[in-house]
Amino acid sequence: MPLSLIPHRLFAHYREVTPEYLRKKGIALLLSDLDFTLAPKSVRRPDAELRAWIAELETSGIAFMIVSNNRSGVRVTEFCADLGVPYQGHAGKPSTRGLEAAMERAGVDRLRTAMLGDKLLTDMLAANRAGVLALMVEPLGGAVTAWQKVLHALQAPFKAVCRRRMVKNG
Repeated sequence: MPLSLIPHRLFAHYREVTPEYLRKKGIALLLSDLDFTLAPKSVRRPDAELRAWIAELETSGIAFMIVSNNRSGVRVTEFCADLGVPYQGHAGKPSTRGLEAAMERAGVDRLRTAMLGDKLLTDMLAANRAGVLALMVEPLGGAVTAWQKVLHALQAPFKAVCRRRMVKNG
């Protein structure tokens, strides 16, 4: 599979990833990172907006599962239990093993799966390596630490390539 860091599409926020868009792409399973993709890392519980978005996906027949590298299983376990969604922990992204395990659990192949995340070096690389649709969002809560600011700066050229492709391909 390709080692590309470039996402297929960029979104400002997870809410922009609509059931209509996913259906148009033939997606039956949306895998998603948790930290900074669906909620800032400091947020312990899902909010009403996230609950409504996931309910809309599920009502539209799109399965949803969180795939996280989070070292603390407690946060992911509590967050997902509160949301009522399954998760694949210790995913090891950019390895594909967590995505592949999630697809197997859901019974959906890679051609009908998308991965939503906020980081090129983990989420997008894993998605591209696994052969699933790679969807990127701007991180919720923004860059806080010096390291996060460096990572954001390093991602900019790859995001620019994605934006150019989005304009070119419509």
